[in-house]
Amino acid sequence: METLIPIINRLQEVFLTVGADVIQLPQIVVVGSQSSGKSSVLESLVGRDFLPRGSGIVTRRPLVLQLINVASMQERKQMENGIKAEEWGTFLHCKNQTFTDFVEIRKEIEAETERSSGDNKGITPEPIYLKIFSPKVLNLTLVDLPGITKVPVGDQPEDIEAQVQEMILSFISNPNSLILAVSPANSDLATSDALKLAREVDPDGRRTLLVVSKLDLMDAGTDALEVLLGRVIPVRLGIIGVVNRSQHDINTQKSLENSMQDEQAFLQRHYPSLASRCGSRYLAKTLSRLLMHHIRDCLPDLKTRVTVLSAQYQARLNSYGQPVEDHSATLLQIVTKFASDYCNTIEGTARHIQTSELCGGARICYIFHETFGRTLQSIDPLGGLTELDILTAIRNATGPRPALFVPEVSFELLVKRQIKRLEEPSLRCVELVHEELQRIIQHCSSYSTQELLRFPKLHDSIVEVVTGLLRKRLPITNEMVHNLVAIELAYINTKHPDFADAAQVSASVNSQQSPPCQAEALDGGKRWKNEKAAEEKGPAVFGSPSKGQAINLLDTAVPISRKLSTREQRDCEVIQRLIKCYFLIVRKIIQDSVPKTVMHFLVNFVKERLQSELVGQLYKQPLLQELLIESQDTAQQRTEVAQMLEALQKANNIISEIRETHLW
Repeated sequence: METLIPIINRLQEVFLTVGADVIQLPQIVVVGSQSSGKSSVLESLVGRDFLPRGSGIVTRRPLVLQLINVASMQERKQMENGIKAEEWGTFLHCKNQTFTDFVEIRKEIEAETERSSGDNKGITPEPIYLKIFSPKVLNLTLVDLPGITKVPVGDQPEDIEAQVQEMILSFISNPNSLILAVSPANSDLATSDALKLAREVDPDGRRTLLVVSKLDLMDAGTDALEVLLGRVIPVRLGIIGVVNRSQHDINTQKSLENSMQDEQAFLQRHYPSLASRCGSRYLAKTLSRLLMHHIRDCLPDLKTRVTVLSAQYQARLNSYGQPVEDHSATLLQIVTKFASDYCNTIEGTARHIQTSELCGGARICYIFHETFGRTLQSIDPLGGLTELDILTAIRNATGPRPALFVPEVSFELLVKRQIKRLEEPSLRCVELVHEELQRIIQHCSSYSTQELLRFPKLHDSIVEVVTGLLRKRLPITNEMVHNLVAIELAYINTKHPDFADAAQVSASVNSQQSPPCQAEALDGGKRWKNEKAAEEKGPAVFGSPSKGQAINLLDTAVPISRKLSTREQRDCEVIQRLIKCYFLIVRKIIQDSVPKTVMHFLVNFVKERLQSELVGQLYKQPLLQELLIESQDTAQQRTEVAQMLEALQKANNIISEIRETHLW
């Protein structure tokens, strides 16, 4: 999983070349007020001084910082690596230039900032991209943003506060970003600007990690224990306290290694119970772990997004062509081609046949015979029906007089209840077929004639017409499928040819004879003798399956459980056999009828009416010019689309390098 962060770094570089913001990549965004200690926190993660420092607003451009863990110089020498330094940095705007002196890195950041933002505290949203390679860092990707300021200085505009907040929100509103909110311990967290902005886009705090800086600068007699324990402001990803280097430490060039040792000593003295969960080293490990897990969670959606965009941009690139001369002929040609492709996809005769997944008619067949068929087969004829339910139905059907035979009313009542369970999967089958017919629209749009893709309005209109046609047919099909189940519920045909044997079973059991339709059944008299013997050894217990208590229909005190009499056991068995036998008959009918109904009322109807519906809705003189309008600046758009498509293809190749085992 350690390879995930470098993968994201490569994706950032790919999309930077086209200036694309269509892909929201996972990253950690550092947010804090001016002089909150953000720079010190970042430098502690790197282990080197490299960020500009001073009074007022220092960070005036977003700094995208990629920390890359590399082998030590000794190990690289063995591999004949060309870099002759333990640690070094590179800027994206300084191609083929390596910085081994971190003082030079600071100067380059200052110079690049002044080139675009001016030399008098102006800000700009254009980021600086910096890579730092070191064996001492963990793989991380962070974005350092300008500190939240209140009062404009120098040539800053009057609305500098709004500009900074807008810039910060543009980064942290990305749902794939983690927010590293830095707030000093010597200020009230309830008024923290960083937490306030984080709450706007992440109200539940699921993406926010709070860093409480400057723990050593709190007033005497106070500490941040309650804050660090999350009792003041809870944050889902945690709260980590750190000790920043003082200005005196910076002036005397105190090393970061010594500063971290002093930090740990301070934490051991003042926060011994939390020392292992605070400090710069723990922060670096936590950020790396959180980012890796966050990337792992985002990768499936990211891959889907890249794939979808690749298809869309490929379609756009293929869509550019010659100007239209005959609008009527062009529209009829496009509509006819689309309708033909749609029907061919259903029939399985399309030119572009997918090999990666089922599509069109094959998918519909799979829904009918695999998804729907297996779902029906998995339904237990007696599911949700306990002996208590059966016995209660029998008693309710007999009224005040004990019955000599099992009443048919109880059988009908219970079997209808079971048949009703077939309606939900049947309607779901309709829904799945409807969804596949919708997917075929996009499939045909991707592989259809290039002429269609040249005209966005025509494409959208075709999609709208087909979608509308499907939308109108869906309730009709649902109603017919509902009626199929309603028909079965309307009349329980106990004279059904396949049910005759079950009726004989009932008669034979009631007359204490062997059931003729069940070859494997025991002889009735022998079975009752066996039941009687079993009853003498240990009577059956009758009670609720959920609570182990008998349900009392009269609301009076009854024993927790009691035994079933032989008569009750026999009656329950008769009803169960009848229900199962009749349910299987109905299930077979429904399994056969629903696909036929869906094909007739939905699939075949759409196939037969699609072209005439498209022509009737779109082939109108006032619409021809509007539907066949090409976008302006076609050549420029073609170039931009080609560049974006190339970036997406590179991104797709990079993501494809990730093995499934890397995600866990």
